[in-house]
Amino acid sequence: MNKTYTKKTDTKKKKALLPYSVIVAAVSGNVEAINKVLKHYEGYIATLSTRTLYDEAGTPYLCVDEELRRRLETKLITKVLGFQIL
Repeated sequence: MNKTYTKKTDTKKKKALLPYSVIVAAVSGNVEAINKVLKHYEGYIATLSTRTLYDEAGTPYLCVDEELRRRLETKLITKVLGFQIL
């Protein structure tokens, strides 16, 4: 019996890396560059801050916890500004 195996392709979109110049500008405090870094990671941050909530009937639904999302964004900005470039 011959089985045909197909290679599964990754269905997730691969995002390009942030350019080095954007990282350097963000570390130096450039607001536009920091916004580009936040934009780059917004999907990941939204995924991390997604919570399951329940309505009155007990039906679960997914919702982004805005407070947690803001805390993660603030933490990212803090780490970017404290990053040491050699």
